[in-house]
Amino acid sequence: MHQPTLCALAFSLLAALPGAQAENLYTKKSPVLQVDSKSYDRLIAKSNHTSIVEFYAPWCGHCKNLKPAYEKAAKNLEGLAKVAAVNCDDETNKPFCGQMGVQGFPTLKIVRPKKGGGKPMVEDYQGQRTASAIVEAVVSKINNNVVKVEDKNLDKFLSDKNETAKAILFTDKGTTSALMKSLAIDFLDVITVGQVRNNQKKSVDAFGVTKYPTLVLLPGGDAPGKVYDGEIKKEAMVKFLSQVAEPNPDPAPVKAKGDKKEKDKKEKKEKEKKKEPKSKATSESSSETETEAPTTTQQAPVIVETAIPIPKINTPEKLIKECLTAKSHTCVLAFVPEGEDAKAQQALTSLSELAFKHAQAKRHLFPFFEVPKSNNAATSLMKSLDLTGDVEIIALNARRGWWRHYQAADFGHESVESWIDAIRMSEGVKKKLPEGVVAIAVEEEVKPKATPEEVPVEETPEATEAVKTEEPAETVTPEPSTKDAEPSSETEATEPTPEAETASHDEL
Repeated sequence: MHQPTLCALAFSLLAALPGAQAENLYTKKSPVLQVDSKSYDRLIAKSNHTSIVEFYAPWCGHCKNLKPAYEKAAKNLEGLAKVAAVNCDDETNKPFCGQMGVQGFPTLKIVRPKKGGGKPMVEDYQGQRTASAIVEAVVSKINNNVVKVEDKNLDKFLSDKNETAKAILFTDKGTTSALMKSLAIDFLDVITVGQVRNNQKKSVDAFGVTKYPTLVLLPGGDAPGKVYDGEIKKEAMVKFLSQVAEPNPDPAPVKAKGDKKEKDKKEKKEKEKKKEPKSKATSESSSETETEAPTTTQQAPVIVETAIPIPKINTPEKLIKECLTAKSHTCVLAFVPEGEDAKAQQALTSLSELAFKHAQAKRHLFPFFEVPKSNNAATSLMKSLDLTGDVEIIALNARRGWWRHYQAADFGHESVESWIDAIRMSEGVKKKLPEGVVAIAVEEEVKPKATPEEVPVEETPEATEAVKTEEPAETVTPEPSTKDAEPSSETEATEPTPEAETASHDEL
């Protein structure tokens, strides 16, 4: 069996595949934090900071494409939030990835600490796969523990817990920056952090503030305040605040084994107290629950090892009906010469394996068709699109009027998969279908009605079923549950400059 390379492969299938432990996609020098099933709870779930976690497989083509943007996001979010990754191809991580609901790669999840403690909130990230979009999404989920201080509540803010330290930022902005939010998280329950806007005259005059931003540290009690005069950098500001109190450790330090034993003893005693039998019915119910629990373990499906060939379109009428009417959805067409051809065979094999694995994962995908060049409609369509290669693969959507051309040097499985993934996620540039391609097809479609021999074509039910369910697949991201609308090509091409990204979160 060949090495699997389909990024959207369901986790249940992945778990059933035998394979050696793959190397991580991110190196030790990467700004992305490496997390596994054992360290996730300590580094992410119990962290005070918001995190974004990528669940990936090293062989996944789209995971590799995401890597530069994800590492760029990690650099921009350094000190503000955590950017982590879990290798789901590692045997020890597979059960954990399944528990996290991972069904395709890459899957991104934002983990946000719950105020007051408890299990963190976890939600799927369904935005664009760009550094700027990821940064903005994560920043929007950072908890805000900064107190809004105004003239009317200044005295109360200062008098509450007077003996404990406070830090006040005076600013000319009406919003709280990600940098300030992260500082408040670092010193949560250690230093109370507040923010005063420049239009609060009483507060500004009370501290003699003349420029913005100005950060004032109040050590507590009668100790005089200190004004920060360093650069606006997280590390330097933490050092300044640490004069009066140490920040919270993150991740939390691992407890000593002795502490764990004491905790276990206490828990054991508590269980023994509650263990007194209340009734026979309760005992039976408990026994029933214990017996049924193992049944929740996910069973790996039986995998058929052979991919079937993709449907072939031999007639102009069939090509028109499936892909070239005004109501036709996305089709992938492989134009190939008749007879033996190595490139054609490689292209068809790659497409059939992709279609097969999507089917095994029970995910509907737009249909793939083999179109021999002997088909007159194929020759006409290739000419309209200016395609001259011996073997050509295109995707087109007649209803929306666009098409895309596969232009990689080879027709290998991984290259074709990456191209298909980009189409599924509406990434890349779509070309406009030439005038007349769809209109002519509609006129020609009327003629075959007089020829009944064309009606019973075996591939039609399969292709039609795929078309009916294809539309959601075209617009989804790698997570199968995504239902985002298809963005325009203009939106995809637009990305803020790196300078803009950094500036918006580094300043106060």
